[in-house]
Amino acid sequence: MSAIEIGTKLVTLSNEGKAEQAIQELYDEKIVSIEGQGNDEMPARLEGVEAVRGKNEWWFANHEVHETKATGPFCGHRDDQFVVQFDMDVTPKGGERMQMREVGIYTTANGKVVQEEFLYLMG
Repeated sequence: MSAIEIGTKLVTLSNEGKAEQAIQELYDEKIVSIEGQGNDEMPARLEGVEAVRGKNEWWFANHEVHETKATGPFCGHRDDQFVVQFDMDVTPKGGERMQMREVGIYTTANGKVVQEEFLYLMG
């Protein structure tokens, strides 16, 4: 699959609430995942598909997700990358409901996502 095909499928699965299926079908076993922030419980950098699955499970265990909308893929001059914008309405466990916007920059190789990096809208 090309980066555009991977990105299109990722957006579709995300909007259908099928994050685990996206990980299973589209992610390389040695994927690197980089968040804009990390902490002791969930570090910013993770390596390997099992670690990404764990991050996904942690997210849903620690947040009530009211809605997620993925938009994209946005593509440029590189044929191995795409960007997806995520708009989320979530309530952290024990916290207040909030709206979040982030972009994921995805790098592909051999028909799989080999790196994802998330940047957050600040301010």
